[in-house]
Parts: sequence; structure tokens; C-alpha cells
Amino acid sequence: MKGSTVHNEAASRQEQLQRAIGERIREFRSSKGWSQERLGDLCRIHRSHMGQIENGATNPELSTLRKIADALDIPIASLFS
Repeated sequence: MKGSTVHNEAASRQEQLQRAIGERIREFRSSKGWSQERLGDLCRIHRSHMGQIENGATNPELSTLRKIADALDIPIASLFS
């Protein structure tokens, strides 16, 4: 049973991180007045996938986060703070 609890806690932390990163992306995007479609176009990411990232519904790869940070003209570390 303990292994299951550890796995659930890790999954919960992962989901929290995904949501937090998505919220940060949305904040930066909104501050520029951009739509998800505009940011997606700049990153070559489909608008629906950008929506999933912002909603914390998917775990983006580091390379995807780099594209997003570059498009937003921010350090990638800003997505984690």
C-alpha cells in the first residue's frame, strides 16, 4: 500500500507543477495581449495543444517549454517561479 501512496503523491505533485507552468504561460501570454493561437503560431504548436499546456492537462517536453519561453522573450526559468 505504501508504494501506491508514494506514486499518488508524485503524480499529484506532477499535476500541480503542470498547472503552475500553464498558469505562468497564460500570464505571460495575456500580458502581451496574445491569443493562444498567436503564441502557438510563434512556437509552431497547435492552438489546442497550447490550451492543454495552459490548462495543465499535458506534460510538455523541455524543448516545447523552450520554444514557448523564446516566443515570450523570457528566461525559461520564469515558467517555474
